[in-house]
Amino acid sequence: MLNLNLGNFMVEFTEGSVKNVGAPNKSATAKLFDVESVEAREFGDSQVKVVAEDAEGNEVQVALFPEQVESIVADVEAMREDSPVFE
Repeated sequence: MLNLNLGNFMVEFTEGSVKNVGAPNKSATAKLFDVESVEAREFGDSQVKVVAEDAEGNEVQVALFPEQVESIVADVEAMREDSPVFE
């Protein structure tokens, strides 16, 4: 299930094209639940792309720098020691 929350977001559809309109204070949050597959792969010369997809074909991609990936790995390792999620 993909949950997409858009804030202060406005676009204009004109003659088959999409135009960004309104103030520049737009924001968005995307959440993907019930993930069926997830993978990490190289992205460009300096990043890692994490791709998660659910059974319905919804997909979220996140490009991270290596130090961000290392931080996530450390968080997971800490949870593995203390969290019942990994039991």
